This record gives sequence, structure tokens and C-alpha cells, in this order.
Amino acid sequence: MRWLLLFGLWFAYFSFGAIIASIAPLVEPIQADLALSYSAMGSIMGAWQLVYIGAAIPAGMLLDRLGGRFALFIGISLIAASAVGRAFATDYWTLLASVMLFGMGGPIISSGAPKTVADIFEGSDRGLAMGIYMTGPTLGGVAALTLTHSVLMPAFDDDWRSVLLLWGAMAALAMATWVTLATLAGPRTPGFLRSDDGSASPGGLSEVGRIIRLPAVKVILAMGVGAFLINHGLSNWLPELLRSGGMSSTAAGNWAALPMLVGAIGSLIIPRLATPDRRYRILLGLCLSAGAASLALLVVDPLVLPVALVLQGLVRASLMTVLILTLVELPGLDARYAGTASGLFFTAAEVGGVLGPLGLGFLYDVTGGFSAGLYALTAVAAAMALGTARLSRLVKRAD
Repeated sequence: MRWLLLFGLWFAYFSFGAIIASIAPLVEPIQADLALSYSAMGSIMGAWQLVYIGAAIPAGMLLDRLGGRFALFIGISLIAASAVGRAFATDYWTLLASVMLFGMGGPIISSGAPKTVADIFEGSDRGLAMGIYMTGPTLGGVAALTLTHSVLMPAFDDDWRSVLLLWGAMAALAMATWVTLATLAGPRTPGFLRSDDGSASPGGLSEVGRIIRLPAVKVILAMGVGAFLINHGLSNWLPELLRSGGMSSTAAGNWAALPMLVGAIGSLIIPRLATPDRRYRILLGLCLSAGAASLALLVVDPLVLPVALVLQGLVRASLMTVLILTLVELPGLDARYAGTASGLFFTAAEVGGVLGPLGLGFLYDVTGGFSAGLYALTAVAAAMALGTARLSRLVKRAD
């Protein structure tokens, strides 16, 4: 029964990823229709992360109090409403508001998935389950990037609004699927009712303070900022980066899907391999891969591009998953507050989620290209590699 619940989480996260990626391949028609600059589009693509920063900790507390069944219903409903709202946007402000609504539902899903998995899975199965549900946003993003120009836009007479409505309908289906599975399979799954009965006491900000005082948590939060800065920056701007290099919109969308496909495969393997004895070597390798991918995207060479995109794909899903796995298994962290800890992680990490798209868009407007932004991402990856060494020492000392 726990695998049925995992499917419900996966479908919710699939919708999550598709809605996140839905705007990236539609930048050109949206800009033309709503008269938006690159900086304006960057601020829109980063807007939901800004809301997410303020909503993630309350979302984690909500999960610890209500449990996954009810809280995830709320979260999935909000991202569906966000997709529908985007389809009816008439100017910068209405599109911005619709994207920001995603930032209220998103943290409930991204905090609820690891909490639920931690409650119903143990041992290496926990890493495998996290890897499986993390293929959801990856494959959802692949669907949005590859199908938008090749299938959906032609099918809807090049109407970008209809494409966004389709993603909203899919999220509504994911919401109904989760409610059904949680109601039918949840009572038969050991650990799920424990996460669903509000057994965690309302620790509030005092519990947040206790968690953040753990030295290893501070390092993980800083690394989360870097991971999201790289991931969100590149995932939002990669189609346009490739198009600015001379690709057609369809070709750019197809190439931009390669990192997601690689990430889907990697997320099934890497998190399960990231057991405590080799977790920090894997983290170091992922950080170095992130830096190498950013540098390789600077090289205009058809032989180098696939290497860069494969490296980015390995980093995109696995880095965040391994960081969260490290967080929920830290010595001294009470498992009852996994939702609050996950919310704290995403609050910090989404600072990078805002800075990534906004920073790359700003640097493009200032310099006329993406090179400066790619150099900045490389520097962030190097700092994360140093953070991995620090984290390893802190955890060994705590043990």
C-alpha cells in the first residue's frame, strides 16, 4: 500500500514540475502578447519562489499538524489554481499574481513528500522512494518542454493560454488521485496514520530555532540556496539560452529536456547509493558536476553541449534529494518534526530559487548574453563543494 501512496506523491510532483516548466518554452509568445521585457519575465519566473520563502515554514508546520492527506490536498489544489490563473492573465500583474499563488501550494507538496516518505519507508528503501518521487517533477518538466511546441501549441492553434489550462486540469486530476489513494490505502500503510494524526506538538518558532541551531543544518541550508540557484536559474532560462545560440524553439525545447531525462534516471540510482558512508563523496561529485556543466554551456560546440546537459541532469534532481535525505537523518533531529525541518530547508533554498531566474535575466539585460550568469553559477558550485567538506566533518563530530 505504501507504493500506492508513493504513486500519489509522484503524480502530485509530476504536476508540480510541469507547471513550473510550463512558462519557459512559452517565453516568446507570452512576451509578445503581454509586452514584457526579459527582466520582467525573469521576475515573473522567480515570483513563486519569493512567496515560497515565506510560506515554506508555515507549510511544514501545517504538515506536522494536519498530516499529509489533508495538507497535500490543499497544496495540489493551489498549484492547479495557479496554472488556471496564468491562462487568464491579461498583463504583467495578473500573470505575476497567478505565478505567486504557486508559491503557496508548492511548499506543501515539496515538504509533504519527504515527510510522508520518511514516515512510511525505512533504510535504503527510503532513498529509493525519494528518488522515485523526484522523477515526478523531472518528467513533468520534460513533458512541458518537449510537448509544448511539438504537440500542444499546434494542437491549440498556437494559443499559449490553452496549453496552461491543460496543465491546470492535470493538476486537478492529481489532487483527486491523491485524496482517493490517501483515503483508501493510507489506513493500511504502517506509519501513514502516525503522520496523519497531528501527533507532533505545535513547536512553532521555538522548534524552528532549535533545528536551525544545529551546526550541520546551517550548512545544509546554505547548500540548498546554492542548489536551487543553479537548478532554477538554468531550468527557467535553458530553452532561451539555447535559442539565443541559434536553435529553433522546438529544438531548444527538446535539448532542454535532456537534463530532465538524465535526472529521472539518476534520481532512481544516486539517492539509493547515498548511504551515510558514501553520502558526502556523492555530494562532492554532484557539486563539481554542477560547476562543470555551467562552464561547458559557455562552449559553442555540438559535441560539448550533450556533455553539459547530461552533467546538469545528474545534478538537477539528485543534489536536492541527497541534501534532504541528509537533513532528515541528521543526528539530533526529531523525526516528528521532519515537516518543519523540510519547510525550513525550502525556505532557505528558495532564496536561491528567486535569485537564479532573476539574476540570469538581469545579467542578460546588462551584458547582452548569458556568459556572466554561467560564470556566476560556476562560482556558486565551487562554494558548495567546500560546504560539503565542512558538512562531513560536522556530522562525523555529532556521531
